[in-house]
Amino acid sequence: MSPRHDRPVALITGAGRRVGAVIARTLHAAGYDLALHYRRSADDVHALADELERQRGDSTLLLQAELAELPALPAMLERLLAHYGRLDALVNNASAFFPTPLGTATPQQWNELFASNAQAPFFLSQAAIPALRAARGGIVNMIDIYAERPLANHPIYCMAKAAHAAMTRSLALELGPEIRVNGVAPGAVMWPSDGKPYDDQQAMLARTPLQRAGTPEDVAGTVLWLLRDAPFVTGQIIRVDGGRTLSV
Repeated sequence: MSPRHDRPVALITGAGRRVGAVIARTLHAAGYDLALHYRRSADDVHALADELERQRGDSTLLLQAELAELPALPAMLERLLAHYGRLDALVNNASAFFPTPLGTATPQQWNELFASNAQAPFFLSQAAIPALRAARGGIVNMIDIYAERPLANHPIYCMAKAAHAAMTRSLALELGPEIRVNGVAPGAVMWPSDGKPYDDQQAMLARTPLQRAGTPEDVAGTVLWLLRDAPFVTGQIIRVDGGRTLSV
C-alpha cells in the first residue's frame, strides 16, 4: 500500500456518463481525488479523467470492471488502495434500467437489474468497510423515487431499487458510528436515453410542485453535502425531486 494520501478519495461507480460524471466533477472540485469506475464507457471516462487531470494532476484512477462479477469487487478495492492508500467515500451510482413487463420478464433480466442495483452496491460496500472505517468515511447510494412509487412495466427495476433503499438503512444501522450511509433519490433529472414522449414529460412536470426538471448538479450537490457537510446524518434517503413525491 502506498503512503497515506493527503487528499480525501472517493470511488464512484458508473462515473463515465450522465449523473455519475457530474458527481465526479463536483467531488473533484471540492478537493476529492477520484477512482472512476466504468463498465463499457471507456471513451467517456478517459475524456473525463483527462479533463480532471488538467485541473489537478495525479487526481484520478480508472477502474474498469463488470460489477456483476463478484470477484471483481474486492479486486477493484485492492487496486484503489494500492494506488491511494485510503478511501473516504463510496458512491454507488452505476445502475441498469429497462422495462420488464409482466408476462415477458426473464430470469436474465432479473439477474442483470438486481446485480447492478442491489447486489453490487452491497458487496462493494462490504469490501470497502475496512478502508471507510479507518477514514470514518461515508457511503452514498443512488436510489430512485420508483423504489417507493412503482413505475409501470418496470417491476424488477423497482424491486431492485427498493432493496437498495433497504440496504442503505440497514448498513447505516450496522456501520455506525464510524461510517455514515445515506441515499439520494432523484426525480426527473435526466430523461432515460431511450427517451420519454414530450407530452408525458410535461404532464409529469406539471404535477411537480416546482414544475420543472432538476439538473445533475442538483443531485451531485446533495451527494457532496451528505459526504462532507452532514456529519450527523445517516440512514436517510434524500429526495431530490422538486416535490414530485408529494403529488398524487
